[in-house]
Amino acid sequence: MRTVSTERSAETAPSARRRWLLLAVVSAGLLLITLDNSILYAALPTLVQELGASSSEGLWIINAYPVVMAGLLLGSGTLGDRVGHRRMFLIGLVVFGAASLAAAFSPTPETLIAARALLAVGAAAMMPATLALIRITFEDERERNVAIAIWGTLAIVGSALGPIISGLLLQSFWWGSVFLINVPVVVAAIVATLVLAPPNAADPGRKWDLPSSLLALVALVGLVIAIKEAAKPEPALLPIAAAALAAAVGGWAFARRQRRLPDPLLDFSIFRNRAFLAGVLAAGFSLFAIAGIQLITTQRFQLVEGFTPLRAGLLVAAVALGALPTAMAGGATLHRVGLLPIIAGGLALSTVGSALILLTFDTSMGLLVTGLLITGAGLGAAMSVASSAIMGNVPARRAGMASSVEEVSYEFGSLIAVALLGSLLTSVYTATIDLPAGAPDSARDSLDSALAQAADHPGLIDAASTAFDGAYSTVMVVVTAVIAAGAIMTGILLRRHGPGSALSAPQH
Repeated sequence: MRTVSTERSAETAPSARRRWLLLAVVSAGLLLITLDNSILYAALPTLVQELGASSSEGLWIINAYPVVMAGLLLGSGTLGDRVGHRRMFLIGLVVFGAASLAAAFSPTPETLIAARALLAVGAAAMMPATLALIRITFEDERERNVAIAIWGTLAIVGSALGPIISGLLLQSFWWGSVFLINVPVVVAAIVATLVLAPPNAADPGRKWDLPSSLLALVALVGLVIAIKEAAKPEPALLPIAAAALAAAVGGWAFARRQRRLPDPLLDFSIFRNRAFLAGVLAAGFSLFAIAGIQLITTQRFQLVEGFTPLRAGLLVAAVALGALPTAMAGGATLHRVGLLPIIAGGLALSTVGSALILLTFDTSMGLLVTGLLITGAGLGAAMSVASSAIMGNVPARRAGMASSVEEVSYEFGSLIAVALLGSLLTSVYTATIDLPAGAPDSARDSLDSALAQAADHPGLIDAASTAFDGAYSTVMVVVTAVIAAGAIMTGILLRRHGPGSALSAPQH
């Protein structure tokens, strides 16, 4: 089988200026992808009202994007190894731009859900290609670590900017503007990629197995739906059982098929490398923390404190602000410090920040912001170096596969956080609210319901706010415990990767 080498001589390697400009281009693509994960949090009430969407349709307007993307990511990265990551990035940009136009002018909820699913197809094509192009273009390990650190930081920045940008746009424009803003960025990125990206390094001899990709899609989407259904306050057993069965059968058939293929979609042997596995876990734990804290904190400060969506978005942006310096420092010092202190230490630091949020969210805005900054600082370091651990511990020919595994970890961390923590927040509120005499029982459903009926029932706002703060505390305990578990697990896996150790390690 013919193998295409990604190593280039000094004469053919791209110049430093070209490399960093290409990083800016693929980073713009990543920023679009992560923005669309969170940009509808502030815009959803407007969307639901203007399109006449039901609560279930509103949920799928949000979820169609991450669910479809999670199902497609694994196959798209390996397909990129076959057809070339430059080509995959360009295809993804075109699909993403077209889907953005369709979403912006969607006349019905069903059309918007379909457009969001198409957005996910474009994002799934682009996302592994962004990281793989960095791996191919930056051949010097230290330079590549810095580039990947910048890439990793944008995953946090994009998530934090989503609610801010949607809040700003909705103050002056119609709801479709939150999608239309993608189009000029896509056009500029297509032109820049054609000029700056290295030649497309396709490997036609490398097989890509469509049935494997479909089985992965069934397994991943089934698992996501099962988690979401099980996390509801009143879960329905039949949908949970059907989704869990689809996930189990799809996963079993996928794993069985991979063991028989000469060119599997996923080579499970890459997980034997402890540094690679620690990087994958760190990515998942980090996005779980970011998505969870962002989701519940924006809700709490809008509903309890009366913040506007824009002000609440600016508050949680402190996580991204804290992440910027540590992500850059982590990538720049990795070759001296090693993986262990930055990944496990970063998660441990974010545990401290999360605990500070838990203890001060209702007493001191200054300490709350400090907690958000500390949390972001720890997660920024862990995420940027997690990417280096993943990409530095696979051969270049597995770059697409490795980047897909990382992106699936990111998406699942975020999906599980939204599904589990959002439902836990509602369940604890419903179970603990002490309704004043005469207040309708429907006020137990959510804090929104209680606020809508508060004018006729004195004391309802205080009771509902107290219950919601108790639910917030419960969820923050869970978030803090999960991050702490991540610090312990990655610390054990990386115990041989302390200061002065090499980034890459032999298979274990």
